[in-house]
Amino acid sequence: MPRKILHLDLDAFFCAVEELHNPALTGKPFAVGGNPEGRGVVASCSYAARVFGIHSAMPMAEAVRRCPELIIVPNRRGAYTEMSRRVMAILHELTPWVEQISIDEAFLDVSDLPQEGKTLAGQLQTTIRSELDLPCSLGVATNKLVAKIANDVGKGKIQSGAYPNAITLVPAGKEVEFLAPLPTRSLWGVGPKTAERLAALGIRHIGDIAIWPEDDLVRRFGKHGRDLAQRAQGIDDRAVATEREAKSISKELTFAKDVADGTELRRTIRRLAEGVGRGLRRQKLSGVTVRLKLRWPDFTTLTRQTTLASATDRDSEIVRAALRLFDNEWSEGRHVRLIGVGVSGLQDGYRQLSLWDAEGEHDRELQHALDDIRQKYGRSAVRRGTELDDRRYDDSI
Repeated sequence: MPRKILHLDLDAFFCAVEELHNPALTGKPFAVGGNPEGRGVVASCSYAARVFGIHSAMPMAEAVRRCPELIIVPNRRGAYTEMSRRVMAILHELTPWVEQISIDEAFLDVSDLPQEGKTLAGQLQTTIRSELDLPCSLGVATNKLVAKIANDVGKGKIQSGAYPNAITLVPAGKEVEFLAPLPTRSLWGVGPKTAERLAALGIRHIGDIAIWPEDDLVRRFGKHGRDLAQRAQGIDDRAVATEREAKSISKELTFAKDVADGTELRRTIRRLAEGVGRGLRRQKLSGVTVRLKLRWPDFTTLTRQTTLASATDRDSEIVRAALRLFDNEWSEGRHVRLIGVGVSGLQDGYRQLSLWDAEGEHDRELQHALDDIRQKYGRSAVRRGTELDDRRYDDSI
């Protein structure tokens, strides 16, 4: 049976909370954010303000130029965090399969419930409105990708200056038809640079990607081309991650100058992975998924991950997995701006070693000894021989 996935987005969340605090703001153009006299930006704005072309991340000075009567409200982060917590509690009453992806967004997997997805979305919208007096919109589909895009499309159709309160359903089997007319930028993984390259080929809509030969997309875009082909078909098998699954321990480094030297890049990955391993052991956790993050000089960012046979907190296993991901993506001489290594799929306790895993037990004892020395004398107190001549050694990793 197809899955039933909901994507929930609290409409203009910060503004909705401010209206609860001060009802006089209702229906007026206002923005939450910083001082227009300085470098303040718009954190959120009411739908009445959006009519003037104001949007999040816009400099507040520009927002005031577009709407001189704009009311500016200071950010009250604590109030938004508390209200978000109450919303998430309502979601968890419906299903344990909740993945919160931001303060005002979440995915829910309601496949186990007997009601239709659209019915559940309507009930959830009504509950949040009646119990918390907050507006929200939902997308309903068979996977996370299409549910999120459906919600974006549904909200975008409302141009009245009022909260959308939209519910948008994409029935099973209609994913390709729904996505086809949308611009390529609507698809996850298509940023300005990729959209420009696609447009140069005459590809301007998701449907154009769907009918383009996949092997040619792979030839032009590498592995990202295969991802584009799959997503354009509405294919997304990712699970809704629960709170523990969504958590991760990660470290990343932005180079002062872009680096193309393979030895230095691999050495950086090793140090980042070892830092992640220390973080796991310090919190008495282990993880099953190793993730690599790479950012190129043009700020294009990719993430790749691999799932291990069993959860680990051992540096050596994290290093091996991260380097394998790196070698699959990096080509000799290509400059890198940022590298990150992370571990997710966390679980309590150290990896359980078998009776015969003597090598693993010795490795663990050595790691704990090194952790103790570095904790007492600093992280550079014990270094690999290959790092002794590294003048750029970063003790903070």
